[in-house]
Amino acid sequence: MAEQSTAERMQIKISVRNLVEFILRSGDIDRRHGRMDSVEAMQAGSKLHRRIQKSMGSAYHAEVPLKIAIEEENYQLIIEGRADGIIMEDEVTIDEIKGIYRNLDNLTEPIDVHLAQAKCYAYIYGVQKDCETIHVQMTYGNLDTGDRKYFHYTYSLDELQKWFSGLIAQYKKWADFQYEWRQIRQNSIKTLPFPYPYRNGQKQLVTDVYRTIARRKTLFLQAPTGVGKTISTIYPAVKAVGENLGDKIFYLTAKTITANVAKETFDLLEKQGYRAKTVQITAKEKMCLCETMECNPDNCPYSKGHYDRVNDAVYELLQTEQMFTREGLRAHAQTYQVCPFEMCLDMASWADNIICDYNYVFDPNVYLKRFFQEGIKGDYIFLVDEAHNLVERGRQMYSAALVKEDFLAVKKLLKPYSAAIEKELNKCNKLFLEYKRECDSYQTYDNIGTMIFALMRLAAKMDDFLQKRDEFAGREEVLEFYFSLRNFLAIYECVDGHYVIYTQHDTEGRFVLKLFCVDPSAQLQGRIDRANATVFFSATLLPIQYYKKLLSTKTDNYAVYAQTIFLQEQRLLLIANDVSSKYTRRGNEEYARIAAYLAQTVQAHCGNYMIFFPSYAFLNAVYEAFMQQYSSCAETIRQESSMREEEREAFLEAFEEKRERSLAAFCVMGGIFSEGIDLKCERLIGVLVVGTGLPQVGIEREILKNYYDANGENGFDYAYRFPGMNKVLQAAGRVIRTAEDVGVIELLDERFLQREYRALFPREWEQREICGIGQLQEKLQRFWER
Repeated sequence: MAEQSTAERMQIKISVRNLVEFILRSGDIDRRHGRMDSVEAMQAGSKLHRRIQKSMGSAYHAEVPLKIAIEEENYQLIIEGRADGIIMEDEVTIDEIKGIYRNLDNLTEPIDVHLAQAKCYAYIYGVQKDCETIHVQMTYGNLDTGDRKYFHYTYSLDELQKWFSGLIAQYKKWADFQYEWRQIRQNSIKTLPFPYPYRNGQKQLVTDVYRTIARRKTLFLQAPTGVGKTISTIYPAVKAVGENLGDKIFYLTAKTITANVAKETFDLLEKQGYRAKTVQITAKEKMCLCETMECNPDNCPYSKGHYDRVNDAVYELLQTEQMFTREGLRAHAQTYQVCPFEMCLDMASWADNIICDYNYVFDPNVYLKRFFQEGIKGDYIFLVDEAHNLVERGRQMYSAALVKEDFLAVKKLLKPYSAAIEKELNKCNKLFLEYKRECDSYQTYDNIGTMIFALMRLAAKMDDFLQKRDEFAGREEVLEFYFSLRNFLAIYECVDGHYVIYTQHDTEGRFVLKLFCVDPSAQLQGRIDRANATVFFSATLLPIQYYKKLLSTKTDNYAVYAQTIFLQEQRLLLIANDVSSKYTRRGNEEYARIAAYLAQTVQAHCGNYMIFFPSYAFLNAVYEAFMQQYSSCAETIRQESSMREEEREAFLEAFEEKRERSLAAFCVMGGIFSEGIDLKCERLIGVLVVGTGLPQVGIEREILKNYYDANGENGFDYAYRFPGMNKVLQAAGRVIRTAEDVGVIELLDERFLQREYRALFPREWEQREICGIGQLQEKLQRFWER
């Protein structure tokens, strides 16, 4: 058979950094030093790189892309990266810059993997420029002080070649696996059929998603319940991978239940002949094999020697399994005596599909650096499920806060050990006192530079101390404070016009300084840009322009409203014109009227009903009114705050029972039962939504309102109405889950009759009726008889 031309040969790519970190790692997991050993505080590191690069002379060439192609029997192995600097004088020097938090006086030699990166770049450059010898400079910079330390080496090209060849020889079996598995995967996709007959409009939806990926765009997809949004996004993404439009699918979600649906969908495609490796990343706490999670070799047997064994563990699992789940990973990790969570992350490197929380892509503290570190852009496809959640999650991820009282607590813990840290804590506390004197309820600031410099000095002193002291009383509390401090400084590097800096006295009486990311779009876009294409989808992505503005900065993104498969006749949508959850209306008379709506509804047709309230206080008030007058109408259950997992399961199991009377389940809007649960057919036949879901008035809501008012938008919409209406839509979406379902939706607040709210109704709510308590019984009877 004729050999393939170079252009036709499959390419296996890996970055220089990922190569050396994967092959050369060894020893223990030890999290006791936290970020002091980390070079991955990316914003601070990038800033240091630029500062050092700019300080060099004209012979210094910064950020030089380097790549080498190694011809293997069946494929090209591409090793690529970006040298921090190349000094082109009489002799060439490769400069590798690393930013660290530790005191440079304690660094006596380069860290092995750092020097290995520099040697890779030296070899690639030396081969391309035919150099006999080449110099390497390791430049370490302290991320707080800017201090530098240099290490110099000289290598012949022959010794670099021998070393590099050994590195590639160790990696070859992994590259061979990628080649062989990719062949299997691609061949399986070519003939992969859609697993069901297409529903009405579903084929168009699949086409829209595929077209978005093919054009390397971002799509916002309003996907009403029943359209099959999971399979309608996963299937075209898989087909796109088969056409080499991407290589790895990230299915991102906010909840375990939707992650499980994605896993089941990949399982379904596997039964149709699809061959792919899929990993579901579970939180470290749920993966841990120890009673207490202490990631160091003294307290965890799986941490000790983890890196010596984990590659063998990963390779064996790749040969035997396609779906990597929590249970399977824990069992395999126990066999090999490695950390199951870290092994799970390693499995992701070799997986075709990764199911995980938003954090692993978007959160600056948690994101998977092996895929998204600076300088890496992979062939990724992002499928973002329940994307309406990402607005608030994004704000949380890119915000940071410090609490004055924590500084005093840490000072008390560290006073016996470090006078230098005590001095810096006192300086920070003094600045906090100045802010506190200026603050009544809350105070915004344009500049907190003085505080930032004080925090940087404190962090530097704590770095040095924590490097030297592994054990002391209160270490866990001090580490937690240190991480919060580091996070605050890292987030401060992001602060721009999308942020508001403010202080406040919180509900617990503590004094807080916060960097509040009011508009996360720019930060999220930075992550989205790492993918070939992104699909945001939800059953409640309305109004679509709101989400397009807050989840992305681009103006040419696509938007699609998928066609519902349900008939208008399947539901009765009623809007009450004589009740409201307004604060000015709340009282026994209003509670009794709402209870009457509930009583008439559950008596009209026996079945299970959910009633959603804006708060626990409102829920309890109506519950008491209902039990006083109508307790014989229905059996009742109530959502409680902070329910344990077994209590949640018992709550949902109540919908499985057959009853002689109706079941009325009292719930809170925006809570655990208002989205992500799937009660089909007779398990739920009615939802009553009390109130418009407006978030409680508070400091951050007012900051949001003022920010968007100042930026030419309707601040009330952005801070209150849009988030509130999303809760309403999510709650109402619990009923009518299949083409066979019928049910009632009642919106119990006269404000829903206002134009501003009606404009936010989904298309499926076009057929609706206005109702007072006097007409309710007749309307319900007519619907159920029909």
